[in-house]
Amino acid sequence: MTEQTLTPEPSAPSAPTDPTAPPGAEATAVPEAMAAPEATPVPETASVPETAAAAAPAPAPAPKKTRRVLRGVARWTAAVLVCGGVGAGAAMGITAVERTDVPGLATAPDGRWDYPELTLPALPEGAPRPWTDGNEGEIHHADLRKLLLPAPKGATVDPGLNGGWAGLDPYLALLAEKDRGEAERYVADSALRHVAARGWTTPDGTTTRVHLLRFASVAFAEDFKDVTTEKISKSDGLPPGVEEAEVDTSVGGIDVPYLSLYAYAEAEPYGPEQTRWAYIQAGDTFGVVTQTRRGGTPTVPFQQTVALQAQLLG
Repeated sequence: MTEQTLTPEPSAPSAPTDPTAPPGAEATAVPEAMAAPEATPVPETASVPETAAAAAPAPAPAPKKTRRVLRGVARWTAAVLVCGGVGAGAAMGITAVERTDVPGLATAPDGRWDYPELTLPALPEGAPRPWTDGNEGEIHHADLRKLLLPAPKGATVDPGLNGGWAGLDPYLALLAEKDRGEAERYVADSALRHVAARGWTTPDGTTTRVHLLRFASVAFAEDFKDVTTEKISKSDGLPPGVEEAEVDTSVGGIDVPYLSLYAYAEAEPYGPEQTRWAYIQAGDTFGVVTQTRRGGTPTVPFQQTVALQAQLLG
């Protein structure tokens, strides 16, 4: 299965939309790398008959040498462009095929899920992406629903969390009942604007829930992140059924600029099922990725899911 990464691109032209309104902008695929231009052949110097060469006076040495050097530079430049294009094409091809299709790289499945091709959503015309010039507020102008990670192939989507707008109750369900009242009051006072969510269950029994909460400013999102993680450090605000949490170091290699990422796992001994969850704070948006599975949650899909959701928000 192919590893997928996203590279944020400049704003895509589209009809102006209100980022706070439910209707979303159309998604546009992240552009492929542009192929190097085909080199233009450099014509060779026309040959001169010996008789003519003998009759004509010899050209001055300096201009002849200069033209030869320039032609040589042109030929080498064209060769470099062609080689660069071939190299780029080969690199793109290797990253696009399955690992088992590349000789010498055949490996057994490592547990990663098969996600569909990811795309960055289009923005209202003239609206900048977060962390770019003109967006000091770190605001996500894209439709929040289109920033949700799609379900992997073969998964059964939760009809109640199908990638649309969600109320606050599905998010509160991620907390133990004793913590919901306090969380609800805090969110009500922190200018929460929208909540979008998607959930699915894979054939191995792993249930995944992704919630995105967009606040009125980056300050509210950061404060909510600080309060939430501080409660976890005190063994408070844990998911239902979780008695004790530990830091999940499996996501330590995820490096997406400008994001804050915190991951936890239910500590052993746990009951019939185990829970892992991660908090992603990206500008004005706070994301939660939660996975549960009977007998224990696998590490690789959790790391993969958190990484891809972080990239969409970044």
